[in-house]
Amino acid sequence: MNLLLNLVVVLQIIAALVMIGLVLIQHGKGADMGASFGSGASGSLFGATGSANFLSRSTAVCAAVFFVCTLALAFFANDRSRPSTGSVLDRPAVIAPAASEPATGAALIPGAASTAAAAVAVPAPAATASGAGAVPAK
Repeated sequence: MNLLLNLVVVLQIIAALVMIGLVLIQHGKGADMGASFGSGASGSLFGATGSANFLSRSTAVCAAVFFVCTLALAFFANDRSRPSTGSVLDRPAVIAPAASEPATGAALIPGAASTAAAAVAVPAPAATASGAGAVPAK
């Protein structure tokens, strides 16, 4: 499955780069007006009108490949292997640790039990009901 996912990502990147190149190669609708004044832009490799048709179709094919790859990646990103538990609202809430516990990693360090006991939690200042504590003084 991982190989297929990597293949789709690589195909999507290649399709995007080719599509960018094809769009940059194409000329706009106003480019033919300069050819009528003698700039010679109409004499191209594909002929006077052949390049627009070929490049347009190639861009459409690259866009279709890009969109199919995007839909495939979205399908692979949806994890269907786990059972559905219903709505997000039905799942239990994740409870954060209490604020009275020290936020240091001293409990994970061997021999640091005395420093964990010595850690003092400083409570945050209580906000006033009027909200005056949130206004900075000048």
